[in-house]
Amino acid sequence: MPPLTDTFDRPLRSLRVSVTDRCNLRCGYCMPEADYEWLPKSDLLDFEEMSRWIGAFSRQGVDRVRLTGGEPLLRRELPTLIRMIREVAGIRDLAMTTNGVLLSDQAEALLAAGLTRVTISLDTLQPERARILTGRNQLARVLAGLDAVSELGFESVKWNTVLVRGRNDDEVESLLRAAGERGAELRFIEYMDVGGATRWNRDDVVSKASLLAEIDSIFGEVESVATDASAPARRYRLPNGQVFGIIASTTEPFCRSCDRARLTADGQFFTCLYARQGFDLRGAIRSGVTDDELDQMLTGIWSRRSDRGAEERLALRDARGPLAGAEELERDPHLEMHTRGG
Repeated sequence: MPPLTDTFDRPLRSLRVSVTDRCNLRCGYCMPEADYEWLPKSDLLDFEEMSRWIGAFSRQGVDRVRLTGGEPLLRRELPTLIRMIREVAGIRDLAMTTNGVLLSDQAEALLAAGLTRVTISLDTLQPERARILTGRNQLARVLAGLDAVSELGFESVKWNTVLVRGRNDDEVESLLRAAGERGAELRFIEYMDVGGATRWNRDDVVSKASLLAEIDSIFGEVESVATDASAPARRYRLPNGQVFGIIASTTEPFCRSCDRARLTADGQFFTCLYARQGFDLRGAIRSGVTDDELDQMLTGIWSRRSDRGAEERLALRDARGPLAGAEELERDPHLEMHTRGG
């Protein structure tokens, strides 16, 4: 059977599953407000519902699943879901993105359940700066989580850093050296104007071009490393052999090769991170539909997909600002980055 593709011939291969919209940090580029309305617990998919939808996605070509949030480790009994996903035919890769605060306590159970790849979000190595950037004093626990997964032998450990000009862009060298010491692949992420980034300003973006120039000046000329065309990060190698990546979604969008879909904790299906509306999958699965009907639903949605959100944002140029204001986000929490996952 030919692969399922959208209107731009992009396949459906990767699924981000947000298991909760809640988070225990308040990073300024994602959750800068004082208060948030959480999704009703009765609306959240249970693990059986998530597993069944993942099975439907796998039948349409998805072979990579990433667990996200909010903060996924806030979802109770997460190893149970991991074991269930491991039993889904066709899923060859299972990863998780976490802020790392709870990771050191759960790392062994996650590995034993079948999680093989972990990405930790960490934007600074300075304790006081971490408190300011995240609204919490948790840097020591995040570093403990990073050390735990490095020592336990996970197949892959990545470290994500969102660079924001004037806030942490002076730590490029120290972050790279620290990642190298821990055997983690550091990935710098351009500051994105997604939902939740109500204070986004284009002047705060550290572009891929300027970042590469800075790294060249510190470490010597870097070389490009072959990367899967659909992967979000472009990878590079320092003269000492250390590999790092840059996700340039803001200045160099990769919409043309995007094969990712997103499933929220309450069963909303988003075909683009910038999409204004999703598709209700929770209602479908709770109405007693068959697997064939689930397959038809996904086929219909993806085959009509025409999203190129990041490219459209780039085309705004000087008129570009935050995707949504605080009042709009309050009316529609599904626009929030912490609700739909990264």
